[in-house]
Amino acid sequence: MELIKTGIYPLHQAARWVGAKPRAVRRWLRGYGRKCHGERVRSEPLWHTQLEGQDLPDEVIGFRDLLELRMVDAFVRYGVDLKVICATVDAASSSFRADYPLTNQKFLTDGKRIFPDAIEKTTGESRMIDVLRKQFVFSDIIKPSLYAGIEYGNGGARRWFPLGKRKTIVLDPGLQFGTPVVAEVGIPTDTIYASFLAEERDKAMVARIFDITSRMVTAAVDFEEKLAA
Repeated sequence: MELIKTGIYPLHQAARWVGAKPRAVRRWLRGYGRKCHGERVRSEPLWHTQLEGQDLPDEVIGFRDLLELRMVDAFVRYGVDLKVICATVDAASSSFRADYPLTNQKFLTDGKRIFPDAIEKTTGESRMIDVLRKQFVFSDIIKPSLYAGIEYGNGGARRWFPLGKRKTIVLDPGLQFGTPVVAEVGIPTDTIYASFLAEERDKAMVARIFDITSRMVTAAVDFEEKLAA
């Protein structure tokens, strides 16, 4: 596997960028043990990650994993059970013949069918909630805005602009191992922000140091402070 084009994201950073809790992300992607009727059982990961088995020093995932995490987090925020999410991933993978189906553009439409089917398959209750309610919940969870910043190519998702239509910041697995960078110059936002703090929040000075515009400095600073908030 060509790591330089895959992206490398430690789990704690991935959680920060998608707005999820690190402990939850670890459970989703590494699985976890739990007690059931007095016995210890294991819940398996939702999917096998891109960098699994690569013998890397830290717990890391790839770019496609990162994008799928955004979708899983959206499901969880709306109270969807992990079993239903797992069934949805499996059903969508089979339907689209794709390893990372939730960020497949087709999921925006076909998902409306797959999601209710996954609920019924998982719970065994065809009347758990009526069909209209299922569709309403799904459309609330999977919004076009979740896809707005994703740029697609022939091989699927290739870049992510986390600010949507404002394409000032990008995560591109082919640049800086996928860390957020200022799109026009490829400088990591955290590097610019660290300099901003070191220079006592003097944006003009930081712009001179990196030979970039003040607008680029502002974009990086705003992005990092939004993450921190």
